[in-house]
Amino acid sequence: MSQDSPLASIRVEALDPLYAEAASVLAQQLGLPLAGNTEFALQLCSNGLQFVELGDNAPGPVRVDFVEGAVAHRRLFGGGSGQMIAKAVGIQAGVRPNVLDATAGLGRDAFVLAELGCVVTLIERQPLIAALLADGLQRAQADAEVAAIVARMNLLGGNAIDLMKAWHDEAPQVIYLDPMFPHRDKTALVKKEMRLFRPLVGADDDAPDLLAAALALATHRVVVKRPRKAPAVAGEKPGYVLEGKSSRFDIYPKKSLKPKND
Repeated sequence: MSQDSPLASIRVEALDPLYAEAASVLAQQLGLPLAGNTEFALQLCSNGLQFVELGDNAPGPVRVDFVEGAVAHRRLFGGGSGQMIAKAVGIQAGVRPNVLDATAGLGRDAFVLAELGCVVTLIERQPLIAALLADGLQRAQADAEVAAIVARMNLLGGNAIDLMKAWHDEAPQVIYLDPMFPHRDKTALVKKEMRLFRPLVGADDDAPDLLAAALALATHRVVVKRPRKAPAVAGEKPGYVLEGKSSRFDIYPKKSLKPKND
């Protein structure tokens, strides 16, 4: 993510009076108004928390949903441990590393890793996106099929660089970075998210510092997801690369992952 952006031109609103009190609490937490002529709205409704652009020709709302939609399809038909992201973080027979996803975004990659058995800590520094992610995790806990998966996901809010530098718990074996947010592929869903979140997120001007902090903390490897033709993040060069059709994973190995604790 880019440097923390001011949450400008956004209001919080309840789409049903049932959620008015929760909307008031959320607005206070995020420092956002409950009314006014704004470009965007963070809405509470029966489907959970959603972020939407207001006005004519605006795309539909975006929310975090680990139960249905694209994430559910990927869980059911996405290829399991054969997925490139699984190979990138070192998943193999008897190996499910603990992972820190330091650029969590909407949590899709973290959910894939948790579904494959990894314990994943997520960091999201943009408060509005973190609120969407927290809401999605909370709703998923009530679903019998995915509750066990999201139980392996722990969300932290704050600046990932600062949190990694001040880390006091057991160091993660693998740190996963996806500094390009939103992803630069061409699906309709991602195009909608890019339009909504670009004013909040901007460019990733501190990716080199993020990588340096990750390399200092991870015990076994750092993985950086990049658009396939993008340059590597400035700093230490990756040890090797896994390349797909539209994206790639730059791998910075430090120590081999083995089935037993090492």
